[in-house]
Amino acid sequence: MSNSHKPVVGALRQVVADSYALLGQTHLCHWNVRGPGFFALHTAFEEQYTELFAAVDEIAERVRALGALAPGGLSNLAKLSTINELEEDANAEVMVAHLAEANEIVVASLANARDVAAEANDSESEDLTIARIQAHQKTIWMLKSYLGE
Repeated sequence: MSNSHKPVVGALRQVVADSYALLGQTHLCHWNVRGPGFFALHTAFEEQYTELFAAVDEIAERVRALGALAPGGLSNLAKLSTINELEEDANAEVMVAHLAEANEIVVASLANARDVAAEANDSESEDLTIARIQAHQKTIWMLKSYLGE
């Protein structure tokens, strides 16, 4: 790995950790959501974690393409991530609000990685992060719309 890629790799590793934490939180919500919005939320959460799983893989593979190792292992990823865990018995509204906030954290990680990639003239990583920001912004909009925001 070249020295110019080290900051990009570090930023992308943070994105992997935060994205994986969001994936786990979204899966938890999928399993445990209850109430009148169950069917819609159960389906929406499944769509979100399925899309996110593929995205995490793509970001981790970009880290590998840059000559570094992708982070892994639940305890290692948890240590790297800045996303708090949700209580299993949270109600649907709390779940949706938590996932909106967690998506915003991932957007912040992605924005940092985008800026670091731009500084390093790494257009490929920059492009990847921009596309992911757009996907998370759409998810945030949908989650906040459910909350009536």
